[in-house]
Amino acid sequence: MKETSEKASLGRRRFLQTAASTAAGLTVLPAGTVFGTQANSKLNLAITGCGHRGEFVGTRFETHTNTKVIALHDYFATRVNSVGEKLSVDPKRRFVGLDGYKELLADDVDAIAVMSPPYFHPDQIVDTLEAGKHLYTCKPLAVDVPSCKRILQATKKAEGRLSQLVDFQTRNDPLFREAAQRVLGGAIGKPVLGQVYYQAGRLRVKATGHSQTARLLNWVFDIPLSGDIIVEQNIHVLDVANWYLDAHPLKAHGTGGRVVRTDVGDCWDHFVVTFWYPYEVLVDFSSGQYLKGYDDLCIRVYGSEGTVDSHYGGPVRITGDHEWKGGDTGPIYTSGTVNNIKDFYSSVVNDAPLFATVEPSVTSNLTAILGRMAAYQNRTVTWDEMESSDERLDAHLSLPADGSTWKPAGYVSSQ
Repeated sequence: MKETSEKASLGRRRFLQTAASTAAGLTVLPAGTVFGTQANSKLNLAITGCGHRGEFVGTRFETHTNTKVIALHDYFATRVNSVGEKLSVDPKRRFVGLDGYKELLADDVDAIAVMSPPYFHPDQIVDTLEAGKHLYTCKPLAVDVPSCKRILQATKKAEGRLSQLVDFQTRNDPLFREAAQRVLGGAIGKPVLGQVYYQAGRLRVKATGHSQTARLLNWVFDIPLSGDIIVEQNIHVLDVANWYLDAHPLKAHGTGGRVVRTDVGDCWDHFVVTFWYPYEVLVDFSSGQYLKGYDDLCIRVYGSEGTVDSHYGGPVRITGDHEWKGGDTGPIYTSGTVNNIKDFYSSVVNDAPLFATVEPSVTSNLTAILGRMAAYQNRTVTWDEMESSDERLDAHLSLPADGSTWKPAGYVSSQ
């Protein structure tokens, strides 16, 4: 691609990323500061998706803001009742089945937290916004390109009217924000090479067997339901790479496979992808989700004057000509989420709608899909080719009529 095209691409993305970095804190005051009348403003929240993340988010909304979770949805009654008991939700407002989330839209709620498997996000996000409800959602937004576009179109229609926040913890962590600001300000000079990886142990299997209900419980191992690990998990580090480089990749070439974790689902257990960014910046990306004895999420960029070395739940610093000692992000999984929850709450009760986290999240979602396409096809795929893809991942779910009451032996709903 010619340099002029690279500059144009970078310019478009700089606008989005600058908005995102500004919106990561969302206010001039520290994340979560209680404003004026906030303390007396109650937010009624509903949650769709009552697995671990749904319970985690609901509990922290109630703990850190003046929020009451008043309605719940999950396909499985076991899950919705478990979280319902913990959060004291009226049994009449606990809904089950695939379409049970629509009951939340008709309920007297201010906002909906979408914590379901990514495959279901497009319908739930679009329907939430069309129902006039504020949206707090986990990543990734979608598992394929058409769904990403559909979500972006719906969120833009609601811009200025409804608050919308995508829960990337790094985007609202003070150390990551400071690192991004310094990198974008030239602290490492010209970026040349990135080393980005997400190496982790395997996730827990929640149900045995090959039934459709077991498959749904094990959605993180299922390509259509999750988008594969590069989209569902690895998006965290790819998002920060985009943030630091103030752009999205122009193309990617990848490989990977399924070697160790072959006992459940069809997701790959490792990826290796090279991403080409504007101005000839190369990013070496890899991931594994089967490891023992090692676990690290790293985003490192080597520049002409220094290096930014950052880790999710670990040290974030800059070395070289403009050294910055930074610090340790520690419990970022919790602290970043709490900051997002406080900012979302503030935006709703102060009638200051949020939107700026959405477009960078869609861009990162598409970046992960680009890497997946390149790896699956073991070839170079351009951004334009990926963006024009009309491939839709279809889960072909065929759940039994009484599936919502199914409970596998030994299953714990909050896993």
